[in-house]
Amino acid sequence: MIRPTPLPAGPDQESVWSFPRPAIALPTEAHLRVVLNGQTIAETRRAVRTIETSHPPTYYFPLADIAPGALHRVAGSSFCEWKGAAIYYDVVAGDIVRPKAAWSYPNPTALFASIADHVAFYAGMMDACFVDDEQVVPQPGGFYGGWITSRIVGPFKGIPGSKGW
Repeated sequence: MIRPTPLPAGPDQESVWSFPRPAIALPTEAHLRVVLNGQTIAETRRAVRTIETSHPPTYYFPLADIAPGALHRVAGSSFCEWKGAAIYYDVVAGDIVRPKAAWSYPNPTALFASIADHVAFYAGMMDACFVDDEQVVPQPGGFYGGWITSRIVGPFKGIPGSKGW
């Protein structure tokens, strides 16, 4: 495996290459918002941010801060070596349905107990997602759910050639 050259972090920036491995979960008071079909379907200042080497942060919203009816549980699951078994949701706003656009860990591992009863959203499947009023860029690669802002520098897992990182 060839480790990429990390981009230099400027003032008030973090490099994903200084994030730990294995991943960790930390509370955040950042103002987070998810918009679909012109509706704010999730908004919080009580999220949990997970970070891992080479990945931009993934944000988990408390269920209580997600609009009623916005999540519809669907079949399918995946497994994370750090967090455990994930389940998926279609995200609904009016007549718009985004299949498997959100996920959660209903019974996470002990180190990730803080994300139980929380849901993360794929930014690329929403109209817009925001961290402190900055619209995020979705983590590349389709499978990954990180949110990239100007405060995070890479390169990021998910770009071509990053499979072995």
